[in-house]
Amino acid sequence: MTEDALAFRLTGTLRTEPDCLVLTAGDLSAELSGGALRTIRYDGVEVLRAVSFLVRDRDWGTYDPAIEDLVVDQRADGFTVSYRATCHGPDGTRLDIKARIDGENGGRLRFSGTATSETGFETNRCGFCVLHPIVGVAGTPVRVEHIDGTIEATVLPDLIEPWQPFKDMRAITHQARPGVMAECRMEGDTFEMEDQRNWSDASYKTYVRPLALPWPYQIEPGTDVAQQVTLQIVDTRSRQAASLATPSDAPLRLTMQDGPVRRLPPIGLIVTPKDAHATAVLLDAGLDPKVQALLFHFDPLAGHVAAAFPAFAALAARHRTSTTLEIALPCREPFDAELRAIAAAMDAAGFTPDAVMVSPAVDRQSTPPGSAWPDCPPLEDVYAAARDAFPARMLGGGMLSYFTELNRKRVPADTLDFISHCTNPIVHAADDRSVMQTLEALPFITRSVREIYGDRRYRIGPSTLPMRQNPYGSRTMDNPDGSRIPMANRDPRQNGLFAAAYAIGYAISVAPAGLDQLTLSALTGPFGLIAGADEPVAKGGRRPLFHAVALLADLAGAMASVLASDRPDQVLAMLVERRAGHTIVLVNLTPTPQALDLSGLDIPADAAVYRLDAETMVAAAAGALQAERLGEGNIRLGAYGVLRIDA
Repeated sequence: MTEDALAFRLTGTLRTEPDCLVLTAGDLSAELSGGALRTIRYDGVEVLRAVSFLVRDRDWGTYDPAIEDLVVDQRADGFTVSYRATCHGPDGTRLDIKARIDGENGGRLRFSGTATSETGFETNRCGFCVLHPIVGVAGTPVRVEHIDGTIEATVLPDLIEPWQPFKDMRAITHQARPGVMAECRMEGDTFEMEDQRNWSDASYKTYVRPLALPWPYQIEPGTDVAQQVTLQIVDTRSRQAASLATPSDAPLRLTMQDGPVRRLPPIGLIVTPKDAHATAVLLDAGLDPKVQALLFHFDPLAGHVAAAFPAFAALAARHRTSTTLEIALPCREPFDAELRAIAAAMDAAGFTPDAVMVSPAVDRQSTPPGSAWPDCPPLEDVYAAARDAFPARMLGGGMLSYFTELNRKRVPADTLDFISHCTNPIVHAADDRSVMQTLEALPFITRSVREIYGDRRYRIGPSTLPMRQNPYGSRTMDNPDGSRIPMANRDPRQNGLFAAAYAIGYAISVAPAGLDQLTLSALTGPFGLIAGADEPVAKGGRRPLFHAVALLADLAGAMASVLASDRPDQVLAMLVERRAGHTIVLVNLTPTPQALDLSGLDIPADAAVYRLDAETMVAAAAGALQAERLGEGNIRLGAYGVLRIDA
């Protein structure tokens, strides 16, 4: 297989991401990627997830300027990096950036950036973002220095904070590991921190310019925006203690662990009025992942009218599984009259879903800190009217957007049968690693929802790789070139193994929450399981994601527990107890094949294995996965590969 063919099978595009350049200064290391620093480690431990000087437009889209005049000086005792970049805004405006990075032996790192515009430049944000990791750091003590010099001894949030946990920041210090403290100092403006786990980012983000200030704002011609971030490591360990073993290249080991055992949720598909007919045609043609639920979407503000309901009714009758209608309620007229009109149109069409989920359309848009909340009827009144309009249906509430909005606007759940929200992994970043890292945040999200709403029925979805609507701007981003861009309504990875790996990783990550329903895709369209006829990776057949969703649907209702992985950022796995035995589901979250040691799981050598990887996906596009025998010894899991082992 050629390198291009492999890249296309993995990510649905020939556009490969540039390799990171690893920079070192003694025990300090960092990866240079696109002008930003990533995975900043000290003695092998991740201290900061990223430091970047970035610029956002009025829709919170991030500019991706080409790096120019890049100079890298890697020395025995440290490194220096310098570069220029230019952001081209609307109407011929431009912003020129100069950056310099210095790493020194002894654990000191400085990143300075200056932005200047000769034309003036509109932006929502210009300056540094610093990301702290969450795994092993959430809930631990930190020391925050404020701009007035006061020191606050506190902790990083464990449950997800809806608003900024820290404001008016000058520096923050945390313990990277016993005996190693990391101070991150930010100069040039006032910084504050938000809990990016709200958006499923695997980080706490400290950023410049408080959100309470107006945005977008104008950088005036000739004005310099100059800032600096300095990381200083203080290592008080003895010489003997300061020797952390380098990461092992031994096979990755999976073992049993103590943890919750929960029933796997029914798997759903999202159906819009536009896609209802095509969905029915595909199901009739046998392209059926055999999911347990259909989630119908109805949004009058998007032009959806009563004519959608006959198609919904026909599809629901043909599919004969659980059905839910989610309504983006306009609230432009008296909302009780709007609900009664929708109910009457459903009755006239014979559309009788099992459940109705109602959310005011205005709540799909985020209300950032410092902004005025938009007009919206009291949710108690909306839900009471929905109960009157749909007395025989289960009633759900929450958000048609993301956990962020649910966390910031807590819904009165006492009269609801279930709570629902979505997530999306490309809100802030869309590179392959950042998207996969969002899986780390999902257990924090589900645990936070459980803390707020208890054991009430809890649904997630549709949570898709592309973004279906943008709560933070006026639109989702078009992506005609098939790039990796944030907030895009199409994503090339939907066609590749990447999407299948992400879906399986998602299901494993939320398994301990005991969800009532999980929806990760549509059947057709940009969020679909079936490729378009013009998409060469599947040529109108099953995308790899089809098999991932079919696998999850096949296991729905069984009891599952998450297995221990000694490198959970690379491989996730769960054990599923079925009547006929047990199934182990494994997924590789990386673009590198992994060798797995399964000896701790006591799996017989004659167990059946179903493999979805770059070698099997073309054949899988036309049919089912083929079984093979497990055999003895370690097992290979291909890049972004999925394994099902039945014993």
